[in-house]
Amino acid sequence: MSRFYTLYIVCFILLSAQWLVAQNLADVGKTTPITVTGGISLNQIFYTASGIENRRNPYTYYASGNINFSLYGWNVPLSFAVSNRNTSFQQPFNQYSVHPTYKWITGHAGYCSMSYSPYTVNGHIFLGGAIDLAPEGNWKFSALYGRFLRAVQPETDTAGLITNTPAYKRMGYGFKTSYSKDGTTVDLIVFHAKDEIGSIADIPDSLGILPQENLVVSVGAGKTFFDHFVLKCELASSALSRDIRAEEGEHTHPLANIGFLYTPRLSSSYYKAFKASLTYQQDAYSLGVGYERIDPQYRTLGAYYFNNDLESITANGSASLWQGKMNVAVSAGTQRDNLDKSKVSTMRRMVGSLNVNYIPNQKLNLSASYSSFQTYTNIRSQFVNINQLTPYDNLDTLNYTQISQSITATASYALSNSKERRQSINLNLNVQDAADKQGQVEQNSGSQFYNLYVAYMYNMVPQNLTVSVAFNGNVNDSPTITTKTLGPTASVSKTFFDRRLRATLSSSYNNTYTNSERVSTILNGRINGSYTIQKKHNLNLSMAAVNRESTSETSAKSFTEFTGTLGYNYAFGMK
Repeated sequence: MSRFYTLYIVCFILLSAQWLVAQNLADVGKTTPITVTGGISLNQIFYTASGIENRRNPYTYYASGNINFSLYGWNVPLSFAVSNRNTSFQQPFNQYSVHPTYKWITGHAGYCSMSYSPYTVNGHIFLGGAIDLAPEGNWKFSALYGRFLRAVQPETDTAGLITNTPAYKRMGYGFKTSYSKDGTTVDLIVFHAKDEIGSIADIPDSLGILPQENLVVSVGAGKTFFDHFVLKCELASSALSRDIRAEEGEHTHPLANIGFLYTPRLSSSYYKAFKASLTYQQDAYSLGVGYERIDPQYRTLGAYYFNNDLESITANGSASLWQGKMNVAVSAGTQRDNLDKSKVSTMRRMVGSLNVNYIPNQKLNLSASYSSFQTYTNIRSQFVNINQLTPYDNLDTLNYTQISQSITATASYALSNSKERRQSINLNLNVQDAADKQGQVEQNSGSQFYNLYVAYMYNMVPQNLTVSVAFNGNVNDSPTITTKTLGPTASVSKTFFDRRLRATLSSSYNNTYTNSERVSTILNGRINGSYTIQKKHNLNLSMAAVNRESTSETSAKSFTEFTGTLGYNYAFGMK
């Protein structure tokens, strides 16, 4: 294996070099071979507070920068950050990759990640190489090979206890081939990964770190028929040996009899995942249903994390009405776990949503959405079956349901939209409701949240002046306490000197109430200024003051804060 791996790396480097040269043949003489881009930022922050202890340093400086060298699309980025609190430097050479492309051939070398399907290879980083072939025609092909886990030797302390998390070296390979013609697609994916037993020193089995082997085979298909129906499905099967040191065994599963690709052992288990969807599409509407089922403990070593032990059924639809002025989308579904009845509880989750967008003319835009989430848990105690005398004992006493509903409505109306002035009104309302039920009886843990935002904007275009006023409201209503925060906000923004200088002044005034009693008042003001020189240099100044006045003995004490920021930014590019 070591000779093969060495030969593979040498061949891939040579091929990558050829691909890189071939990639650039079409660009030679047309583009600049080397470009350097980057920037630098310098900032100083001043802070002071009265009435409370300082929540940050009185003075902080911060400098950061980045530079990127590019050779025909091959990028080498570097960055740094320096402040009076810490210093950092980042460079990508510890994990670097190149992706040369020539016509319908794309190569990947270094630290790469590929995504074939959710059940096989999905975003796992590996050190090695991959290739994608997408010629004109019906066939496409992808392949990968590399190290998915680096060997981590166990480290011990003076008492002989392991202080780190060891890991076996894990090598993997896979390929995906696809065929498509006349609305029909077929995909075949094979992925194999195996740990190397001798890659680390012996460790006790009690750590739960065992050398593993995994083979995943997936078949996917899609079909468009009668011009409007689209059927898609994928069936994946995973064979997993949790300890490849176990003796070989005989199994009847198809993956156990696939020959040299996988060695069945006494520690081997087999799982499957299935997903299908059927959609009916028309120019103005579509309807669809979907089904997904993933066995408990389904795993693939080609992904970091995977949801399993679930079954979901969904339905969805969308429509475009009145010549596209109104669009409606609706979906609903249910999901459950504990497919093998091995858990003491079963979770059922239902979800539904409705989205509507209506644009009757160029001035008015209306949208609304509603979603409902419901979770149902049947807690099956071990004593239920033991102590139950009749089928009606303990009926519903351990059933727990949590319901959450959300409604969002937005409206935007343009009062005027001319070359001289623009005026608009915007409104946003969000309502959320959460309620709990146990044994069909509502509990006292339900809460409602209300958010309201109304704004008016006036823009005098020739003067480059924009004025806006807004009102914000937030209400949190729970069974034991009601909290409200209400208040207006106003801002003025103007540009000068051919828009090189932009200045903004804003202020807000908010009152907070607890059970109808005002507990605090917050007044803040902000001044921001930004000046651009020759499109590369930028100077900015920001000052913010916050004053909080407490009117209740139980609330936080009154205080005043001031923060000022002075910054400089420079962006450059060289060819």
